[in-house]
Amino acid sequence: MQRIEKTFAGRQLIIETGRMAKQAAGSALVQYGDTVVLAAVTVSDKVSTLPFFPLTVEYREKTYAAGKIPGGFIKREGRPSDGEILSARIIDRSIRPLFPEGFQNEVQVFVYVLSADQENDADVLGLVAVSYALNSSRIPFAGPLAGVRVGRLQEHWVLNPTFQQLEFSDLELVVAGTKDAIMMVEGGALEVSEQDVVDALGVAHDGIGELIGIQEELFKKAGRADKMAWTRAKPADALVARVKELAEGKIVEALSQKDKHGRIEAVEKVKTEVAALLLTEFPDNGKDIGNLVGDVEYNSLRNQVLSTKKRVDGRATNEVRPITIDTGLLPRAHGSALFTRGQTQALVAVTLGTAKDAQRLDSIDEAKEQSRTFMLHYNFPPFSTGEVRPMRGTSRREIGHGNLAERALQSVLPAFEEFPYTLRIVSEILESNGSSSMASVCGGSLALMQAGVPIHGAVAGVAMGLIKEGKKYAILTDILGTEDHLGDMDFKVAGTENGITSIQMDIKIEGLDLKIMTEALAQAKEGRLHILGEMNKAMSTHSEELSTYAPRIVTVMINPEKIGDLIGPKGKTIRGIQEETGAEITVDDTGTVTIAAVGGEAMERARQMVRAITAEPVVGDTYEGTVKSTTTFGAFVEIMPGTEALLHISEMRHGRTERTEDVVNKGDRVTVKLIEKDERGRLRLSMKALQPKPEGMPEDSGTSSGGEGSSEGDAPRERSERPDRGGSRGRGPRGGGSRGGSRGEGRSES
Repeated sequence: MQRIEKTFAGRQLIIETGRMAKQAAGSALVQYGDTVVLAAVTVSDKVSTLPFFPLTVEYREKTYAAGKIPGGFIKREGRPSDGEILSARIIDRSIRPLFPEGFQNEVQVFVYVLSADQENDADVLGLVAVSYALNSSRIPFAGPLAGVRVGRLQEHWVLNPTFQQLEFSDLELVVAGTKDAIMMVEGGALEVSEQDVVDALGVAHDGIGELIGIQEELFKKAGRADKMAWTRAKPADALVARVKELAEGKIVEALSQKDKHGRIEAVEKVKTEVAALLLTEFPDNGKDIGNLVGDVEYNSLRNQVLSTKKRVDGRATNEVRPITIDTGLLPRAHGSALFTRGQTQALVAVTLGTAKDAQRLDSIDEAKEQSRTFMLHYNFPPFSTGEVRPMRGTSRREIGHGNLAERALQSVLPAFEEFPYTLRIVSEILESNGSSSMASVCGGSLALMQAGVPIHGAVAGVAMGLIKEGKKYAILTDILGTEDHLGDMDFKVAGTENGITSIQMDIKIEGLDLKIMTEALAQAKEGRLHILGEMNKAMSTHSEELSTYAPRIVTVMINPEKIGDLIGPKGKTIRGIQEETGAEITVDDTGTVTIAAVGGEAMERARQMVRAITAEPVVGDTYEGTVKSTTTFGAFVEIMPGTEALLHISEMRHGRTERTEDVVNKGDRVTVKLIEKDERGRLRLSMKALQPKPEGMPEDSGTSSGGEGSSEGDAPRERSERPDRGGSRGRGPRGGGSRGGSRGEGRSES
């Protein structure tokens, strides 16, 4: 066993190897604070026949890591959560470009979170563990690499901020890279500038270099395994020359088709014709012929862009495809938009729900265990690309693209206390030819505005591409599917006119320097502002009115001591209000009552009933009350449900009153004015304050024969049943005030 201990970003970092998972091709245990991850990698000795590199990454959080037992009936970990899938994607996207081209042996990567300290996120630790495991194994890999998370607190950059620190950060980026270049970027921000992102990437790369240095120091102590022997099959030179001769000119002509399907058909026709001709000359090289024609297509597209600065559809490198927008086209949806950019189309619908519709998230990290009141779900059916393929549930790609679009829109949403709705966006991709996730951002922004959600600003997104050969390169705005497939980078940037809200970058080459990324960010801003201009032509602000079919929500603050009165015995009172009005009512421990109903009349009726039960008496107000009992010194009058106040005999009428029953009797309905509420909460009423004073009556008249009564008689009685509240009260999302789970409770009536 070998291990190394260092201090990184103010906390102890330990990398250990040789104690666990020794039968794997490579393994490493990484501890940071009290968070521990184990990575184990394996490789097959057989060469895969799949047309892509068969790499699988599994990232699993063990609930025992946080001292928890899984919920539900099956007390063991099941399918990976969305959070685990997103972490697996981060690792996959970071390491995939560093395997050698042509290597086709299946590789599996497993990352287990074994301990969670509630402070440090394990995903970037998983990257470090995987890097060490791969580099120490016999698997060919151009590492090491590392990953860090970057935040900013009070204008100071922080590496690997804790969960608690991230709550106050205006930016969160996960960055992976090698010593020389950046490989992957994923994150969100609160409308930060392009320069802020560049600065964050610089800070991240410095941290990555430090982590790689720690790994290399341990390699010197522990050593590395000899790399496995593998051979990249090379076709005969004669076949290469013959394919180039027959296919090159025809492929260039086929790629000039502007329509996606026309271009695909033309390219496939060339491939079929060339294969048919060459199979007579090289009958045993069918697979090689197909691969070589693909190489011709790859090189032809890249050479065309680099030499002419014109793309396959005729656009300039910085040109965005034509955009068309329709809003409000689904009559029953609360908000909808159809966003079309070139041959990419997203139909986006918004649904407004109540606090009961919030999604509860389970996690080994308490900071991630919250109620989400904003969700964006992205669906990518096969017909969107004209394909036929089986449907097997939500794919990892759909989860990743939906998360990217969700993060882009989250920062412009109103706080829950301002707009107390649970929001769900669904993006249905109907056509796809490049950057459907960014189309989802644009369509989602428009659908939110059409639904009447008061977002702080419109959000647009654009996907950037890169073609790089040696020192020559071209940055492409609004890439096509072909440019994504044959290019070197997919760099998505979303934001408002004020700044960036979400960013994601994947590359296929061994890293990018900050100079190219700075240029890409600047060009992306131009494209984003152009798209925002087109969106503003369709809808420049949110609708003033909600859909007729959307629930109306109002919040009312009540005295927390009145919660029991509102709920009633075993929830009887609150259920009765809901059944009578059709409204949905929730109440939290702070006394915030949320009333939701489709239709303003039902909501107002429910609000009046809540107020009647929970209202606080106000000095100076007039009440219609019922006499509940009489005494020698006055009467007790119930002025609102459960609240009685003393009507002293001296306050019943002007002049002397001998007996209480001369004026009021039990069961009488009387009109009274609340004239006093003392420091102990005792209430005193008056009838004579509402009566005209007889002429000539002295100011001091009106003393009664009943006296002032005992101290017990003066005390008003306030009846309040306090039943068991367990299980009968609705609970809204709790937290700091942002959407996506950490939204506040303290709300005034709106």
